[in-house]
Amino acid sequence: YVQLVESGGGSVQAGGSLRLSCVLSGDAYSGRCMTWFRQAPGKGREGVAAIRTTGATTYYSDSVKGRLTISQDSARNTMTLLIDSLNPEDAGTYYCATTTRSGCVVRQELSVGVYRYWGQGTQVTVSS
Repeated sequence: YVQLVESGGGSVQAGGSLRLSCVLSGDAYSGRCMTWFRQAPGKGREGVAAIRTTGATTYYSDSVKGRLTISQDSARNTMTLLIDSLNPEDAGTYYCATTTRSGCVVRQELSVGVYRYWGQGTQVTVSS
């Protein structure tokens, strides 16, 4: 079965950078969408960055465009998110999620509903 394990969260000062990683196991890495969702306290999950594992097309939420970079190392089944210029609004729990193989939906790459598998989340705290 598919498992996702996130790492890299922590406490960072505003203006700093942070790198999150997600490793997929239990199934082939290719042919799916993988996405980072962010959930602030008391709010729903927001898709902030996604990547199609075949072809590496990327998608970003307008709210974070320019500060986040999603990438992958297919040989290691690993997806990475680099967050630059962190601000307090970036704080929350970051979840890695993936669709089933061939489960990406055009124009819904950042939508919660198309994602079948989720990691346990990693916490990001931003101090001013």
